Amino acid sequence: MADDLAGPSPAPAKRWWQLRRADVEARADATVKELQAQFEATKHQFEAANEVIEARTGRNLIAAIAIGLALGLTVVFTLIFMKELFMIFTAIIVAFGSFELATALRIAGYRVPRTAIVLVAVATIPAAFYLSDPGKWLVMLAGVVLVALWRIAEFAFPQWRNTGRTLGQDLAAGAFVQVYVPFLAGFAVLLSSKPGGEWWTLAAVVIVVATDTGAYASGLMFGKHPMAPRISPKKTWEGFAGSVLCAVIAGVLLAVLLLGQPWWMGIILGLTLCGTATIGDLTESLIKRDIGIKDMSSWLPGHGGFLDRLDSILPSCAAAYILFVIFV
Repeated sequence: MADDLAGPSPAPAKRWWQLRRADVEARADATVKELQAQFEATKHQFEAANEVIEARTGRNLIAAIAIGLALGLTVVFTLIFMKELFMIFTAIIVAFGSFELATALRIAGYRVPRTAIVLVAVATIPAAFYLSDPGKWLVMLAGVVLVALWRIAEFAFPQWRNTGRTLGQDLAAGAFVQVYVPFLAGFAVLLSSKPGGEWWTLAAVVIVVATDTGAYASGLMFGKHPMAPRISPKKTWEGFAGSVLCAVIAGVLLAVLLLGQPWWMGIILGLTLCGTATIGDLTESLIKRDIGIKDMSSWLPGHGGFLDRLDSILPSCAAAYILFVIFV
């Protein structure tokens, strides 16, 4: 009688729950394994595609996109919120770029004083920002003298005397580094220091990025006819056509929406900066080919060195400053 009042045994219910739980766990485990398999398959496909792209372009696409986004966001943030931070950021990048070029020239036998070069590079940027164009010129000229005197002083030591180049060639190489990197980069901070100039600097950088992206995508998909095979074998006329199209579109949009300029100003800006970006890219390729190196350094995975990212921007910022002076 007592057993009847106690009701049915809980054992079947417990057993059912255990079986149900085991079934749910098995299904969850199968789902996780299926997702892992799909993820691995997608990963392998992406890596294979990336290897194909890297074989054609010589760049790691994932690393290039990640670092490009980081640098781009830094430029946008500093230009919009605090131009002094943009100046500091530019000085750091220019210091690395100048050091890279001086180091690369040493591979070619030029004795370029890297310490003096970096000091001059760092000094040129704030001079352009705070002292305007005359200050930039004065600091650059003083830097040329400083680097020359530094090299002449080094020439007194036998271990630094015989480098395979003459003293005059070393002095010319030192002056070239200063003109090519800090002097041209100074136009970016000089432009940003002007009222409303930060938007022109931002527009110039965006157009250069659009130019590079257009050339990259168009060359990757349609590139067949080499543009300058002895200088840069991977550049094609199809890629150049894509860069022109993207630069003009970006120029028109930025001129109207960001700079408050007429649409035709955007065409001028796009075509001009596309030309200077292409020339800057080919110039650096010529320097690297003459020295016999692929990249200026390996500090930026997927990009090479800092100067490999500055090559298109350096002459383009100078051109943007000239257009700003003419039209604004």
